[in-house]
Amino acid sequence: MKTVLVTGGCGLIGKYICSGLLKKGNSVIAADEKEGDYNTGKLHYHFIEAAPDDKDAYESIFKAHKIDIVVHAACTVDNDFESIVTETQMMISSQCDKFLYNIALNSGVKEFILISTDQVYDFQKSREPIRETNKLKPVTNYANLKFESEKAFITEFNNHKDVIACVIRVAPVYTHDFIENLTAKITDPKDNVKFVSGTGQYGFQLCCVHNLVDFILCFVRNAEDTSYSGTYNVSDKNITTAADIIAFMREHYHLGTVISRNAGGALSKIKGIFSKNSEEKENYRYLDMSKLEHNNILDCTKASKIVEFRWDIKNTK
Repeated sequence: MKTVLVTGGCGLIGKYICSGLLKKGNSVIAADEKEGDYNTGKLHYHFIEAAPDDKDAYESIFKAHKIDIVVHAACTVDNDFESIVTETQMMISSQCDKFLYNIALNSGVKEFILISTDQVYDFQKSREPIRETNKLKPVTNYANLKFESEKAFITEFNNHKDVIACVIRVAPVYTHDFIENLTAKITDPKDNVKFVSGTGQYGFQLCCVHNLVDFILCFVRNAEDTSYSGTYNVSDKNITTAADIIAFMREHYHLGTVISRNAGGALSKIKGIFSKNSEEKENYRYLDMSKLEHNNILDCTKASKIVEFRWDIKNTK
């Protein structure tokens, strides 16, 4: 039985990671600021109160337990932070990374998984899918936060070549009940109205949280040596169209009025209404219409060798 520490283990993403790991026969320690009830009472599950920047609490965890694997989900939007990422949160994340990587590695951890974001990429104006080797150009605060986490991660783990180190660049997540990242894609941030352009057949790269969890579970089970180390894109297999989101919302939730906008075949004609959002660099859910004129599909080929991405907006739970 492996012992896995999940930072941010009671957040939206963390609680599902913990649940999946428990079902696969692992012992799980969830560290978070406050306890949730999703996994409480389950066999081999332990909660320890620890804020992301509480160095003493994490040192105590590693002294009291032999940790085999760390899944670092703390300081992840939709898990710990809201959509507006502040300078204070960026500082907390940096502090957490600085000591957590060092403590974990010096304690003999064999695998370390960092959850990052696809926002670190430079979304190029081409038809090519975005691969793990593509150029990085973070713009939002959240992208910069995770970019710094990745750089610190690489620096620290370069001195520990025997550790299996994994960075997951994940698209914005959703579940049946967590729909903020879905509705943001059909919401005009200027006046907060729901809209669709044309027939809504343009799309967005999103990730059902269960695809992310499945990848982590398969990685923990199958990563036997450092050849598995590296960066992996993780998202749904196909894009989610605006029409898909509207159909989902109308079936399961009260959506209200959706305005139809005719872009005349060119999304750039409506792009101007989104171009001057003062919160762009702070807001994870900021809708950048310029990306829709180009390809923003993540290439998940590398991750698909480890797991089959079987969840989407039509079968999410």
